[in-house]
Amino acid sequence: MAVNDDVKLGKNVNIFHPHLVNLYGCVIGDDTKIGTFVEVQKDVIIGNRCKISSHSFLCEGVVLEEEVFIGHGVMFTNDLYPRATNEDGSLKTEDDWYTVKTLVKRCASIGSNATILPGVTIGEKAIIGSGAAVTHDVPDYAIVVGVPARVIGDVRDRQNLEISASSL
Repeated sequence: MAVNDDVKLGKNVNIFHPHLVNLYGCVIGDDTKIGTFVEVQKDVIIGNRCKISSHSFLCEGVVLEEEVFIGHGVMFTNDLYPRATNEDGSLKTEDDWYTVKTLVKRCASIGSNATILPGVTIGEKAIIGSGAAVTHDVPDYAIVVGVPARVIGDVRDRQNLEISASSL
C-alpha cells in the first residue's frame, strides 16, 4: 500500500499514514485530509478541503467537489451489474467493465458505513446518515437515512435537523 507516483496531490494535502493507504491515478485537491486504510482508485477526483476518514473506498468514477466530508468506512461502487466472468466463463479484465460515474457535490457529508451505488448525484450540502444505502440521486440540502436511503428532512430547517438527529 502506498501513494503512487501518478497521484496528483494539491498543496497541503495531509495523508496521516502514507504507508497505510492505497492511492493511484487520482487527483486530490488542496488542504484535503486522507485517513488511514483509505483506497482511492484511478480517475477519482477529490476537491479542495475535503476530509476522507479511515477505511473508506473511493472507486474509479467518483468525483467529490470541494469541502466534502466522507465518514469512516464509506463504500462507493461503480458497476451496476458486477460479475467476475464474461458470458463465455473467462475472467473479466479492465476492458470488460463499464464504469458508472458518481458525483458528490460541494459541502455534502456522508456518514460512516454508508454505501453509495453507482450513477447517483449527492446534492450540495446534503447529509447522508450513517449506514445508509444511497440508491438514487439526493437533492441539494436533503437529509437522507436508511436502506434504501430516503429523504427525512432539509438541512436548512434547523428544527427539522434536531428532530432528525433525535430519531437516528
